[in-house]
Order: sequence, then structure tokens, then C-alpha cells
Amino acid sequence: MSLGDPQLLREITGEIQRTGPITFARFMELALYHPLHGYYMRGREDDAGEPIGWSGDFYTSSDLHPALAQSLARQVRQIDELLGCPDRFTVLEMGAGKGLLARDFLADCEVNAEPFFARLHYVIIERSLVMKAFQRRQLAPWMASAGRVSWLNGLEGLATGGLVGVALSNELVDAFPVHRIRVDQGEAEEVFVDYEGGRFCERLRPVSNPELLQYLDRLTRMGVKLADGYTTEMNLHAMAWMREVARILGHGVVITIDYGHTAPDLYAPERGNGTLLCYHQHQLSEHPYVRVGCQDMTAHVDFSALATIGQESGLQVTGFTNQMSFLIGLGVEDKLASLEPGSSEFESMVRLLRPEGMGRTFKVLVQHKGLDQPELDGLRFKPFFESSLTLAGANGQ
Repeated sequence: MSLGDPQLLREITGEIQRTGPITFARFMELALYHPLHGYYMRGREDDAGEPIGWSGDFYTSSDLHPALAQSLARQVRQIDELLGCPDRFTVLEMGAGKGLLARDFLADCEVNAEPFFARLHYVIIERSLVMKAFQRRQLAPWMASAGRVSWLNGLEGLATGGLVGVALSNELVDAFPVHRIRVDQGEAEEVFVDYEGGRFCERLRPVSNPELLQYLDRLTRMGVKLADGYTTEMNLHAMAWMREVARILGHGVVITIDYGHTAPDLYAPERGNGTLLCYHQHQLSEHPYVRVGCQDMTAHVDFSALATIGQESGLQVTGFTNQMSFLIGLGVEDKLASLEPGSSEFESMVRLLRPEGMGRTFKVLVQHKGLDQPELDGLRFKPFFESSLTLAGANGQ
């Protein structure tokens, strides 16, 4: 089995030789996002080399069927009405993959909501030139209209409170680099990555960032206790991202779709080895130190952390549900009923809803600012107790 992309390996091992062992978060950052050789950043000649989709290493809901994008379009139009139909309504999609969700979203609005479409501006946050090329190909029909679709490399340059509309992400947060923590004799140590004898290996060291200790303290106050030998992931990148999203949102809603759990479930005793997974040609493994730069790496999202950091940063929790309930609330069953049972389109839609698959695995966290506790159709069915999301809720406040 290959150790990985030779050029990327030289970059990573060179850094280890210069600085000593690196945090797992740094290793994952380089493996996925090195500017030239990272998994999501390196050049590919055509769709056959694209990591996302049927010919790649994994697929998303948007690869299956446009129903998610169409449902989101309906939900966003309801949010537009709650905001009073502003002259400029912005959808900010962060990490748009191949652009399929954006394409299907825009197509639905153009056909079914022309007045809204005339005020709609779709902004994509994307740092990968390779991904931007795929997105531009999908969104070509709308490129001629000035300001309809635009790209930014990051959130940093956006004005504080300047966004009126919706900040949206689908399977973004799970790909943020994570720190790995192991508990030994009641004390937390961090997993560092070293290189020795022609292979990567792990070293346990004191935690590299005081925010990790604060994270652990928050878990303790939520009643989460990690036993000796417990290994898990902590996503400081996600927390920083949530603060930035809260900063730029003036009036509107944040919709985060991903696979993950609330903290009590994510850090349950049965997950003592963490949730880190690697994907290569639709096969999953737990081996991050092979095929480096040639396979995806993900970790389940801590939705409690996102909700708590959001609240601390000015966002209120609107609701928390799963993808199945979200889509049903937005009327996807009517669309399903119009299809021929057993047809390929019918089966694709069912896969989005199936409880043992994407339907319950994927969660939807909705937060708002500048609105009075909006009631949204996508949140009509909520199978979770939202009190489990945040520290205040866990303590009965």
C-alpha cells in the first residue's frame, strides 16, 4: 500500500525534520489542503480525477439527487420572506464541492421564484483552484449575469454584520483538520505525528493549545467523562469557523448540514477510538498514515460545540434535526409520490431519506440572528431534544 503522494510526503517529512513531531491537526491540514499537493488542492485533468462523485472516493447528497438543493431553495425563500424580501439577498455557500448543490439551487429558483431570483446573489467560499474550476463549469449558465455568482477565498475579508441572507454549508465541517486527544490516567495528552524508519508514527505529548483544555472542560460540565485510553477528535477549526460565520451575519440564518452528533453522543463510551475515517475509491478505513494526499479524511461533527460557540458569538439556535426530517418538512414526500416506484430517480431520492443511511446520519443545525425565533418548515419535525446541544441546556438552564 502506497504511503502517499511523493511530493506531499517530502513536504510533511521535511517539516517534521525541521520542527519535530507535528500535531495531527497540522498533519491533516497538509494532507488535505497543502496549496499544491493536498488532496483537495492538487490539479486534476478531468472528472475522472475528481475526489467527489461516483468516479471519486466518496459521494454527497447532491451527487444522488437535486432534492436537497430544491428543498433548501424552498427553505431559503421562506427565510427571505421572514426578512422582508430585502433588495439584495445573499446565499453564502462555504465549500461548494463540485457546485452541484449551487447549480440545482439556482435552477430551482430561476424556474419557480423569478422575483426572488432577481434579487439573489450566490457567493461561494472556496480556496481550491481545482474546485473552483469544477464549480464554474457547473454554474456557467449564470456566469453572464453580473453579480449572480461570485467567489471568495475565505470569510476574513467580509464585513462584520454585512451578510443579509443565508450562510450555508453541506459536508464542510467534517473535513476540517482535527486535533486528536488521548486520555491517560485521567490526564489528556495530544497525538503528534512523527516520521521514523520510513513511516509515520504517533507520539503522545502535552496538549498544544489551551483551547483544547477549555473544550475538555466544556465536555465535563455537560456531564461527558472520557475514560482512560479514550481517543477522540476535537475540531478547533470548526469553532473558529463558527465565530467567523457569526461575525459576518447581520440578519439571517445559518444552515449547517453534516454527519455528526451532539456532544453526549459523539463522546459516548462506545466511541473510544474516535470517529476519524479515511475514504479512497468508496472504501473506508481508519488508516490516515497511508495514501497521504490521495485519500479523504473526515471526523464526525460536534454539533454541541457549533451551537455553543454560535450562542457565545450572537447566534441563536433555531432548531436541530436530521436530513430526513428536514426534507420531509419541506415537502419532499410530495415529490417522491409523483415518481415511479423502483425508478432510478425514485431510488436516489429514497437514499437521501433512508433512516439507516443518509436520512438520520446527516444532521441539520439551523441558527439565526436578527430574527425573532423564526418558525421554519424544515424544522417542523425535530427528533432531538435541543437541550442536549448546549452547555446551558445540559445543565437545565
